[in-house]
Amino acid sequence: MSKVAFITGASRGIGRETALAFARAGYDLAISARTLEEGETHAHALTDAEGRPLAGSLASTAAAVRALGREVLVLRMDLLDEASVRGAAAAVLAHYGQVDVLVNNAIYQGSDLNLPFMALGGETLQRVFQGYVMAPVVLTQCLLPAMIARGGGTVINVTSGAGESDPPVAAGKGGWGYAYGAGKAAVSRLSGVLAAEFGEQGIRAFTINPGVVTTEALRATIGDKGVLAMRKGVAPPEVPAAVMCWLATQPEADRFQRRTVQAQAFALEHGVVPDWRNA
Repeated sequence: MSKVAFITGASRGIGRETALAFARAGYDLAISARTLEEGETHAHALTDAEGRPLAGSLASTAAAVRALGREVLVLRMDLLDEASVRGAAAAVLAHYGQVDVLVNNAIYQGSDLNLPFMALGGETLQRVFQGYVMAPVVLTQCLLPAMIARGGGTVINVTSGAGESDPPVAAGKGGWGYAYGAGKAAVSRLSGVLAAEFGEQGIRAFTINPGVVTTEALRATIGDKGVLAMRKGVAPPEVPAAVMCWLATQPEADRFQRRTVQAQAFALEHGVVPDWRNA
């Protein structure tokens, strides 16, 4: 029987490429996001410079997975709705009977995420708490018993440098705000707890920092000129996707638990992907 990977936030960007990486590795997929079809609009969603929804959908990711010959279960899931998160977990287990790899990649990306400190309100912090703390915890809690019953599994949590360091400049001048930093700091702590509490029951847990990645969301935030200006230190989403697949499939990956894997440096050091920097 094929192994199953559940990738959240798979309508575009890192999540989409991670789903494809696992499909190429022989996994069947469950993918979730809010955007089922291209062009849908959602509250608190990023838009492009013209105010249109970002490109990408679960339907297009699913089509790409199927083209690789793998099965895929498509789930509309809203991080801000706990019932939606629990329902997605139940649907995956009902369909496949197992989840071997969970990638907590989806995040809340509202326009208020990086507000300056004095402009930050309780509603924003509540959404960050629901999206960055509650949703990944609830989803992982729902899936862990089935993983343990099968002898183990892998959980990968996607963090950010914002969760592990101070902003270089103030929010509004290119730095991140407290809400985003606090949300990602919570994500950074999850894998170590899972490894400590469930490692003896076969659970492996990793924290990965993708670095700056040329996703649709990044382009919407800083524009194409901004992406070009950054150049060095920027990677396509295929890079962190390949690193996550490597961590989930390689036995020697165990030693990279209880730390944050810096995806771009890791990919180059371990030859996970060809050097993309001068391509």
